[in-house]
Amino acid sequence: MIKLLNGGAYLVNGTEIIEDTAEAAVAVKSKTGMDVSKAEAAKQTIAYGILESHNTSDNMDKLKIRFDKLTSHDITFVGIIQTARASGLQKFPMPYVLTNCHNSLCAVGGTINEDDHMFGLTCAKKYGGVYVPPHQAVIHQFAREMLAGGGKMILGSDSHTRYGALGTMAMGEGGPELVKQLLNQTYDINMPGVVGVYLTGAPVMGVGPQDVALAIIGAVFKNGFVKNKVMEFVGPGVANLSADFRIGIDVMTTETTCLSSIWQTDDEIKEFYDIHGRSEEYAELNPGQVAYYDGMIVVELDKIRPMIAMPFHPSNTYTIEELNANLLDILAETEKRALVSLDGAVEYSLRDKVKNGKFVVDQGIIAGCAGGGFENICAAADILKGKYIGADGFTLSVYPASMPVYMELIKNGCAATILETGAVMKTAFCGPCFGAGDTPANNAFSIRHSTRNFPNREGSKLQSGQISSVALMDARSIAATAANKGVLTPATDFDGSMGKYKYHFDSNIYANRVFDSKGVADPSVEIQFGPNIKDWPAMCELPENMVLRVVSEIHDPVTTTDELIPSGETSSYRSNPLGLAEFTLSRKDPMYVGRAKEIRAAQEAVMEGKCPAESCPELGLDAVMETIKKSFPETGKGNVGFGSTIFAVKPGDGSAREQAASCQKVLGGWANIANEYATKRYRSNLINWGMLPFLIEEGQLPFANMDYIFVPGIKTAVESKQEEIKAYTVKDGAMKEFTLRLGELTDEERQIILKGCLINYNRV
Repeated sequence: MIKLLNGGAYLVNGTEIIEDTAEAAVAVKSKTGMDVSKAEAAKQTIAYGILESHNTSDNMDKLKIRFDKLTSHDITFVGIIQTARASGLQKFPMPYVLTNCHNSLCAVGGTINEDDHMFGLTCAKKYGGVYVPPHQAVIHQFAREMLAGGGKMILGSDSHTRYGALGTMAMGEGGPELVKQLLNQTYDINMPGVVGVYLTGAPVMGVGPQDVALAIIGAVFKNGFVKNKVMEFVGPGVANLSADFRIGIDVMTTETTCLSSIWQTDDEIKEFYDIHGRSEEYAELNPGQVAYYDGMIVVELDKIRPMIAMPFHPSNTYTIEELNANLLDILAETEKRALVSLDGAVEYSLRDKVKNGKFVVDQGIIAGCAGGGFENICAAADILKGKYIGADGFTLSVYPASMPVYMELIKNGCAATILETGAVMKTAFCGPCFGAGDTPANNAFSIRHSTRNFPNREGSKLQSGQISSVALMDARSIAATAANKGVLTPATDFDGSMGKYKYHFDSNIYANRVFDSKGVADPSVEIQFGPNIKDWPAMCELPENMVLRVVSEIHDPVTTTDELIPSGETSSYRSNPLGLAEFTLSRKDPMYVGRAKEIRAAQEAVMEGKCPAESCPELGLDAVMETIKKSFPETGKGNVGFGSTIFAVKPGDGSAREQAASCQKVLGGWANIANEYATKRYRSNLINWGMLPFLIEEGQLPFANMDYIFVPGIKTAVESKQEEIKAYTVKDGAMKEFTLRLGELTDEERQIILKGCLINYNRV
């Protein structure tokens, strides 16, 4: 089904894989008659060509990328624009689309959400952007329909910014990276590795894009096979997939922790652009005659079967057939994993959902950028035709990804078919994906064609004693389960027929409702603020010496951004940095906020010219400084700062949201300490908010929660590009030395850290 080639591979004529062995060069020459070096073949990937055309440096090893377009939604665009405004923004220098698909429900937090929307509309007018009102489209569907272009690059402030199936290399990053683009700066990365995804065969009936995606995620997430690399989809199997099917796989590549994705394109993709009235945006993309990939994933599409990702991660994958055959064992194993994810804070059980030997689920959701596509919903309608979901506890909700998709489902009758079953059709909204809609009952089990199933992504509140859980599945198997009144059923059990529906895109829906400045700014427009839209608080430069207090210690194998700053109900505070910060780590470590504020008070005293030890006697800083001065007598007033840090084994999996870092910063955070960072984007968020992304060797932990750490000469260390940094645990009148690393930093990143944050770096 899935085979991984670890040592690299050549792809010859787009159809033949030659593994990178000692005999590879001879084999390539025998096939092509050419002597091709590995370095030259690496330049023949689709990804290399796109990156080269967008690189503004003269060094392809050190890229400085300028994107063609930007996109954000209403959880992120307020903070981004506020940051850019504080840095001197005058006009959007490229197309920037502001969609409203996350804070769409004003009932979540009251009318402050609509204040954010009006802020976005007036900013689109003032700075020359595009504004998509609530319920018109989820961010990524609008980008597919109206922004993507062959060979183009798009940067979005949402982790699932993936339009590779349409020939667009797209990346999801934290807001500060978009700020840099708005200020005519660059996205700076080393040339990423490129991993080929070689598709063969064709999916059997009942298998959908989520099934293929979950099979790939299950094979590559835990081993980091594609971490921070580009996934390039090639091979004869690509031609056997529709555009919608490819899009459904592509959007889920984020869950592999890859950097981006790109696909070879063909007439299917050309037709997609034709349908959407943008034929000129199509470009045929293929790898060269001999292309070299740093790894290869071989996917036999005909062997994929309906999949399920069990709680609480998209990589916890099984075939549905395997789950049903080993039900009690797999459910027991999932319950054990939940003890780690939930820290044993609440009771959690799954085996009680087995009725008469069958697994019975409570809810089905087909939604958003992954599930809400036209073909997914049409297939679900075919499976549900003539059935009903029943009058018991099971519910089914369907969210088309855009109003044009919804309109076509109405016209072709699929919407009526779904409604007749007792299911509910709703407007374009990302809520079910991040916990702001369709929250199930306590301990309920929800199956969803959405992007993530982390703890609390369905809206339950661990801190209130409530937990329900999400499993990811394809829309087809969700429909089959709904038709079976909640009994878990793979869509391959469906013995009816599925039609091939023609899609017609109605551009008038957007033309009549979306504000498009056509790139023309109107400086006379006054930005409309609301009482919950706040400026970023003042942040100081990096001091010469640093005293850190460890205020949270997390030993889970992976810490998600949802655990660092919860999604769901907190979305109402996304435009209020200090208000949102009150929720930081609330589901993982409820003591964090109070502890962080305590040490922040010491730094505030320094900034006010006061003695931190006298201002905050409860912190015991007199004894700490006395111990430090025994070895570093020059440390004192004017050259030392105070702040907090957390330790986590591998933080940052999941969302691109910058708030996972900025909330720590506004609470006085100066650093994270980790064995590794789960994603490039989380590490970048730390840096852009002036936080030190420290690394420490696995198994070495010379400090504990609430200990003090002294880092002498940290400013000099950053300036002089020191690879290793000496630090000391300060405890019981003694200091214990250990070593930290910062990893590779660009010159610009060092300056941002030295200045204290991106705002300070750019402030005019």
